[in-house]
This record gives sequence, C-alpha cells and structure tokens, in this order.
Amino acid sequence: MQIIIDIGNTDAVFGLYNQTSWLYVWRTPARREETAESYEARLRLWLLEAGTPLSSVSHTVLSSVVPDLTPTMRTMLTELFGAEPVVVGPGVYPLLPLEILRPHEIGADLVANALAAYTRYRRNCVVVDFGTALTFTTVSGEGKILGVAIAPGLKTAIRSLFANTAQLPEVPIEVPTSALGLSTTHAIQSGVVLGYEGLIRSLVERIRTELNGDCIAVATGGLSGQIPSLRDVFAEVIPSLTLEGVRLIGESVRGAN
Repeated sequence: MQIIIDIGNTDAVFGLYNQTSWLYVWRTPARREETAESYEARLRLWLLEAGTPLSSVSHTVLSSVVPDLTPTMRTMLTELFGAEPVVVGPGVYPLLPLEILRPHEIGADLVANALAAYTRYRRNCVVVDFGTALTFTTVSGEGKILGVAIAPGLKTAIRSLFANTAQLPEVPIEVPTSALGLSTTHAIQSGVVLGYEGLIRSLVERIRTELNGDCIAVATGGLSGQIPSLRDVFAEVIPSLTLEGVRLIGESVRGAN
C-alpha cells in the first residue's frame, strides 16, 4: 500500500493506493496552523475506517505547494510509518522522464499533472487544473513541459468579489439559468462561471493553435466537474490526476535509487 499526499492552498488530498488502483481518496482543509499530531490522528482514523493497518503501508509520497505545511506533513509521515517520504521538488526532478524548464519556479502539483498526462497519453496535452488557481500545464508527447498559464480559480474569483465589495455575497459555484444575471447571485454566477467557460475554451484553443492543432485537453482538480458544458473540450475529466502524478514521481525516484 502507498499513501500519496497532495497539499494545495485550499485542501490537502490523501490517497490510498494498492499497487493497481486508488482505494480511497480523502480531502481535508490545508490549515497552516494544524500540527503534525492533528494530521496524524486524522490519517489514523481514515486508515482504521478503511481496515488498513499501518504496517501495510510500504511507501509514502508528499507533494506540497504550501511551504509552511511541508515540514509538518513530512514529520507526520516519518513518525507514523518509520521512513522518510519521497518529497516532490527540484531535487527529484532530474530522476523523472520529463524536461522541466525553470524547475525552481514551477509548482510540484503542475509537475505531477504533466507526468501523469505524459505517462497516460504520450502526446501533446494541456492539463487544466481547477483548484485555488486555474492552471493550464502543457506537456509535449516527448515529455517536455512546454509552459504553464495561470488564472484565479473559480472559488478564488468569487471570494475576491465577496471580500473586496460591500454588497456582493459569496455564492455557490453553479451554472445560472440565464447569462443575463436575473438576480445578484445569478449575476455573479454568470460573470464567473459562464465567463470562465469562455476563458477556458479560448485559452485551450489558443494553445492548440500554437501546437498546430495537435493537442488534447484533460481536466483535473476538485472543481473539474462544475461546468458541465465544458465536457466537449476535454478528452477526459480525471479528478485524481494530480495524485496519480505524485504517485508516479514516487515510483521514478524509487526506481532510480
């Protein structure tokens, strides 16, 4: 068994993998003030509910874009399982079958997305990750990360309006019945949710044009299914793609040692 952890700016995602498939995926808020003991108690409970003894976990891999939480989670995994986790970062990138430009600038989650897409498709692919940030990571069929585009995520955009205006509420991420904005809630949903549909379609199309039309798109992230009308843009919608990439990074590191 393997425990794979992907810490984002909003959530920490834990996956339990049994060498062939994902058995469980758990999601919890990524709170910088939480202690290693707090996360350990949560993981122990999840494993107990899953009927998985600690002794059955042979490998752990950690990816984090929250520097304050990385040592906390690293300590928790080391103390709980008795061995250091593989930690995704520039130090392990030379062991991957990827060409990574500016390895000290790119997020670990984006490298994981690129590796998962390259391993799965072996062709030009743009991974659209619906997280705290909306990211577009393009990887070639030869395994070169060609570039990344970044925009505020859906929730980030809505919360920004709520935080920076006096009269606009925080609203759920739902597709409104009309683009006209027939209420305050629908007005925000029209501008953000429908507006982001146009943003995503346009940017994916521009990326494809720069690659002479030879590029598929795949969606991932916790909000990847929130705009159903985008399904025709994507070859697949795989919410656990980032976790899969983190797992594959762990395999590459262990295979090189």
